Amino acid sequence: MGNTLSLPVSGENRLGSGNFFGAVRGRVTHSSALFTDLRHSIPRRLPCHSHELPFFGLLLDGQYGERYGREIKQFGPCSIMFRPAGIPHQDEIGPRGVRFFHIELRPGWKARMEECSGNLEHPCEDSCGGRMVWLAMKLRRATFGVAKPDELCVDSLLAEMVALAARLPMEEKRRPPSWFSRLLDKLQAEHCHRLTLEELSREVRVHPVHLSRVFRRFKGEGIGEYVHRLRARSACEYLLNPEMSLAEISLTTGFADQSHFTRAFRKITGMTPNAFRVSIRLAC
Repeated sequence: MGNTLSLPVSGENRLGSGNFFGAVRGRVTHSSALFTDLRHSIPRRLPCHSHELPFFGLLLDGQYGERYGREIKQFGPCSIMFRPAGIPHQDEIGPRGVRFFHIELRPGWKARMEECSGNLEHPCEDSCGGRMVWLAMKLRRATFGVAKPDELCVDSLLAEMVALAARLPMEEKRRPPSWFSRLLDKLQAEHCHRLTLEELSREVRVHPVHLSRVFRRFKGEGIGEYVHRLRARSACEYLLNPEMSLAEISLTTGFADQSHFTRAFRKITGMTPNAFRVSIRLAC
């Protein structure tokens, strides 16, 4: 594809939520966002347009050019851009087509950021493999990689991404805040139950976005990932009981279904639940 876009930006089309040029191959609707698997199969220039909702676009494959205002950008695989609502732009699809994972933010995020003294009015992008790229990759697995997305996992990852786009500063503290131990106690006691980011934030009386960021800072992983590890640990105990089926264990430990349980357990332990159960029997 060329180094620049030659067509002028004019005659704008405004796309409503969930609407894109290109083929939608999959969509997951969440209370706070819309997640879309978007494909363009042929090279072309798209009409000038803007979007009703602010969005992240994670480029998974292909080459992509974008022009908005006086800015001209070129993107390759594993790069991401954030664009506020209403910014006119014009895109060019590369020779092999492109594949995107799009995340549209519903209006509630604007109010959330204002509560944190942040805003979603500034475009930004990352083509160097920064945190936003890998958070988006995890979020894609948490939405399209499972039969039923885990609400806590999705919300906590999304909160971290939005905080980066809103340029919220991270407080530099060597020790966790006073509420952190209470949060860990609640997760330890209730990890097999349904948990939400909003519920946890009310419990410790901090903003959900701040909670998500502080948690990763001091635990080195997201809240959803941490809860999955706790659930996998509990599942190991239940797997010692040959009378319990894998379906029963998945429900008892809080996973959406057996398929979700198997994937999460294998990611954490390196083996499937059934393989773990067999290995324990052979060791006896």
